Amino acid sequence: MKFKDLVLKNRSYRRFDGKKSIGRTTLRQLVDLARLSPSGGNKQALKFLLSHDSRKNARIFRHLKWAGALTDWPGPGEKERPTAYIIVLADTRIAQGVGCDHGIAAQTILLGAVERGLGGCMMGAIDREGLRRTLRIRDWYEILLVIALGKPVEEVVIENARRSGDTTYWRDEKGVHHVPKRSLGDIVI
Repeated sequence: MKFKDLVLKNRSYRRFDGKKSIGRTTLRQLVDLARLSPSGGNKQALKFLLSHDSRKNARIFRHLKWAGALTDWPGPGEKERPTAYIIVLADTRIAQGVGCDHGIAAQTILLGAVERGLGGCMMGAIDREGLRRTLRIRDWYEILLVIALGKPVEEVVIENARRSGDTTYWRDEKGVHHVPKRSLGDIVI
């Protein structure tokens, strides 16, 4: 698959085939891609907590907020939830800030997931303290992102942003997820 095709297939998927599990080996391979990515000052302060166990996944799910623009949607139903998660942490014993390292790592993980026929969603809307308590995450780890992973069961389409400039994503009556994007001419100065 060409790189642009990977980017185009890498959407924020929020509904998955709950029967298609992802194993620990795959999660470790995805994190290995992130490990090999650039890191500010080469500090490599990111750590990754992996989950592919359904009970642990359910405990993580409770602390996530899904699709803020879809105000009447509480998140995926029981059979459409992610089958794995990667929680991206900053080890404050190594560095007090990670700049954009977690964004680079998350995008790398998601592109690796797409290459494997998977998909995901990087999430920053997290009840961090609740998640910390639930998973007993040590105080020196800052919770940065949660990456939800699975085999996507939803269609996500890219379309041109409205003339008004509104880029709010939405779902149609068939459940197709529409993601408006500004044109290249609108973003290059």
